[in-house]
Amino acid sequence: MKEKNTTVIKAMELLSLFKANKSLSLPQLSKLTSMPKTTVYRMVLSLEETGFLKKNRHGEYELGLGFLQYGQLVKERMDIRKAAIPIMRQLKDELGEAVNLIVREHYEAIYIEKIETDKPVRVFTGIGRSAPLYAGACPRVLLAFLPEEERDHYIETIKLQPIASGTLTDKKALRQVLAETRSKGYTVSHSELHDDSSAIAAPIYGHDDQIFAGLSIVGPENRFRNPDKITHLTEQVKQAAYEISKSIGWNG
Repeated sequence: MKEKNTTVIKAMELLSLFKANKSLSLPQLSKLTSMPKTTVYRMVLSLEETGFLKKNRHGEYELGLGFLQYGQLVKERMDIRKAAIPIMRQLKDELGEAVNLIVREHYEAIYIEKIETDKPVRVFTGIGRSAPLYAGACPRVLLAFLPEEERDHYIETIKLQPIASGTLTDKKALRQVLAETRSKGYTVSHSELHDDSSAIAAPIYGHDDQIFAGLSIVGPENRFRNPDKITHLTEQVKQAAYEISKSIGWNG
């Protein structure tokens, strides 16, 4: 049996009391959990500091905005897959290339959905796979549209490691590509995560007008080198990302 963190279990036991109670005092929390007041007090202070509990004007505790923020995030991630899949399938049918949906988890991009191409030659990307934000079109589009201060902090602190032959490892070049991405509303990569593979990505925005996810098409590099074809592919990807954004509440 795996070792359990008893502090976490006790904290969850305490928080579960608010399913049936809108607010509870410290003595009530201690009585209902059968834990000493000093233990409950320390836990409540930590939960209050992290936003999971708040004290009301009567001096009792209620669930805080932390739950609302995390709940909204989970809801949006569920909603975005539901909203995106039909549009991703249509994009795959129109362009013939695999379509990826990515969200940001701290400083990594996580692939949460994929519609595979029917073509025999393809680029494999597994759902649940992660990639650094600086490498590849879809991860990089998440980085490009982050708030400036957060984006700059990431670039200053990250070490750009080569992943494939085309990975950007120069910070000045990365900043230039990110600026071009913000200007054009899309980004293109060649051999950045896998040699001989290419991708085109566009941003998906949430209800708060902030970057929420990225949409990309990916395939062998030889299918992405024709300038006229790139223009066509780019417009289709941007339009699909726009439709997904609108479907999850973006008002832009």
